[in-house]
Amino acid sequence: MSSARTIPTSPPWYREVTRQKWKSFFAAWIGYLLDGFDFVLITLVLTEIADDFALTTVESASLVSGAFITRWLGGAVLGALGDRFGRKSAMVASILLYSVGTFACGFAWDYTSLFTARLLIGMGMAGEYSAGATYVLESWPARLRNRASGFLISGFSLGGVLAAEVYEHVVPGHGWRWLFYIGLFPVVVALWVRRALPEADDWQARVAATGERPHPLRPLFADRRRATVNTVLAAVATGSLFAVFTPLGAGAVPVLSVLSAACLVAFAVQLGGRKRWVLLVALCVTVFCAFLYSWPVQALLPTYLKTELGFTPAQVSDALYYAGFGTTTGCVVAGFTGDRFGTRRAYACTLAVGVVFVFPVFAIRDSQLQLGVLLFLMLACGQGISGLLPKYIAGHFPTETRAAFLGFTYNVGALGGAVAPVLGARLASSMSLGQSLAVLTFSLTLVVILLIGFDVPRRLNRLVDAEAVPDHLAAEAAVPDSPERAPSVP
Repeated sequence: MSSARTIPTSPPWYREVTRQKWKSFFAAWIGYLLDGFDFVLITLVLTEIADDFALTTVESASLVSGAFITRWLGGAVLGALGDRFGRKSAMVASILLYSVGTFACGFAWDYTSLFTARLLIGMGMAGEYSAGATYVLESWPARLRNRASGFLISGFSLGGVLAAEVYEHVVPGHGWRWLFYIGLFPVVVALWVRRALPEADDWQARVAATGERPHPLRPLFADRRRATVNTVLAAVATGSLFAVFTPLGAGAVPVLSVLSAACLVAFAVQLGGRKRWVLLVALCVTVFCAFLYSWPVQALLPTYLKTELGFTPAQVSDALYYAGFGTTTGCVVAGFTGDRFGTRRAYACTLAVGVVFVFPVFAIRDSQLQLGVLLFLMLACGQGISGLLPKYIAGHFPTETRAAFLGFTYNVGALGGAVAPVLGARLASSMSLGQSLAVLTFSLTLVVILLIGFDVPRRLNRLVDAEAVPDHLAAEAAVPDSPERAPSVP
């Protein structure tokens, strides 16, 4: 008589993440929630601010752009801080920056003062992205890191939903300034995060345990001459971008845009070195296009709903609930599909489904329910899949330089978010705002499908270095106890 054999079963995936790791994840997720809350506030009150300060549509849209101008600098500097001193310290510094910047927005007395406060927000949210993403990715098991990425980014979209709820209850009765005074709340969270979090596993094992402190920005300051030149380049890039997105640069926008782009490419070439500079530039371009397709809708959807569809604040909030929960759902689903089918395949295929809903969204005029459902589906696919973007970018870099290089490439590319609302507003001068948003979203989504689906950054890098760029997040996790450190990007 033969006995029945028991087939061992693997535990559910969520049990592979320890209780302490879940607590750490939640702390990082809260940071993203507050990041999304603080950042989205400006999009909700553009029309009220425009009325108070007598701004044109392009000027008010540029207030959204303001937070993107300093992101490249904040991402690189706070990312380097995270590589050198730990992900935890960089996360706290980032939350403090964008909280103070948001609070300052409430005291703005004109366009320029409000734009300047938005610069501070941009630096903080850039650091939050690089530090928070690397922290969670380096703490979770390798096979679940797409899930970690998608779940984490869902906090940003829920922050937008929370902002819409606060907008509905605060602005009609108290005015737009009170929406920004609430921005001090994240400071309390930042202090709690600093007390409660352990350090990320990968950073602890590969950096802290060795006693060495990485210098990811060292190529920019190798000697006094280079340090001086790069300091000037940083000032020129920031000043040029400021002029491009404010009336200060009127009449010289093309020249200033080329000048700032040249400065940023110079930084990418130096940071990447002979073997990886093409990779860094290509990743920046990929993220730039991703922001160009996603941020016209994120930035100008409330304006479109109020001006072209005549929605009340309550109706705008309802529509943003559909949009926010669609993005959140998409981020969560993207985590599972990324781990199941691979990051790039899941990304490209989901975007291909999302483009189907773009034009129908902006064709709906009379049914709030139909508009809400289509917004949910479009953003679940188009915006939700961006939950995999941290995993996609971070995998190109080893632990020692991951936060700085993720912060730099992502936030240089995020300048597409600065261009997007202004470009959408300018296109609206020759067509309706809804049509301009649909055209930008549809066309740039197709570009991103090609860039990520065909692995263009890695393929282009082979032109300067035949050695393939590995997925460092997978490779490093495969040998967690190895005494050898992963090679740094030269």
